[in-house]
Amino acid sequence: MSQRILIADDEAGIVNLLRDYFEINGYEVLTALNGKDALNQAGKNPDLILLDINMPDMDGLLVCSQIRDYVSCPILFLTARVEDADKINGFLVGGDDYIVKPFSIDELGARVSAHLRREERHKVETKVKFTGGLVIDYASRTVCFRNEPIQLVKKEFDIIELLSMNSGQVFDKERIYERVWSWDSEGNSGVVAEHIRRIRSKLEAAGSDPYIETVWGCGYKWVK
Repeated sequence: MSQRILIADDEAGIVNLLRDYFEINGYEVLTALNGKDALNQAGKNPDLILLDINMPDMDGLLVCSQIRDYVSCPILFLTARVEDADKINGFLVGGDDYIVKPFSIDELGARVSAHLRREERHKVETKVKFTGGLVIDYASRTVCFRNEPIQLVKKEFDIIELLSMNSGQVFDKERIYERVWSWDSEGNSGVVAEHIRRIRSKLEAAGSDPYIETVWGCGYKWVK
């Protein structure tokens, strides 16, 4: 079955160009020309979303923040320019990558393919039960405590996945950023600490131990 991509951009020319490119390469394509349409189309279970930041009425950051709790697929932002603060905000609301306009369509295609391959690898993992009642299902990308689901955004689960699958191993912020965001341009690893704070807060609110331990001066590890 073809993988499904949602393209959301207020420039019809870009949407048509990308739609033609990805359809020629075997993808099923959904399109949206504004934020409201993007919200509706996101409910059709795309495998990846290309999301323009600078759309009128509802920009891409707001769209991302509203869909991230129920959409786990990669979200790649399209933008004419990006500052460090924009990168941090984008990652905090659940974005996975930035594509700066004008871009090479072949490079975009390669990044899309890489993100989709990474998602496929996630799906072949198994369910693991931890002492204390926490269960991580790596195939469905869900976390439950005593049979109650804990709502996590994509990057929060990605961090849990990395640390829990390497229990006891210490990862510094830079390495977590590199492994989870998989972004080869400039970024800010400081966003990792904010994500881990949110993970701990959600686990503790559910009644679970936090599991992620800070190793001062070194980084973080998953406690067995």
